[in-house]
Amino acid sequence: MNKMKIASYIILIVSVLAILYALVFNPADWIVYAIAIVCIPFLVLSFGLITMSKPIKEEEEERREEPFTGY
Repeated sequence: MNKMKIASYIILIVSVLAILYALVFNPADWIVYAIAIVCIPFLVLSFGLITMSKPIKEEEEERREEPFTGY
């Protein structure tokens, strides 16, 4: 789970930095479109993965006994 959490935070930081770059420095239109097409879905994905990696109190014991199967 720690690998997923670390990867999610890295994706989140890279996505936010790319979106901020597109907003602040005003690059060419095609670069802004590429950033929007790639980074906004990765931003949403990383939020979901970070949320999934945090166990609920009732599920902590269950997650220790059995690995995450991706249901």
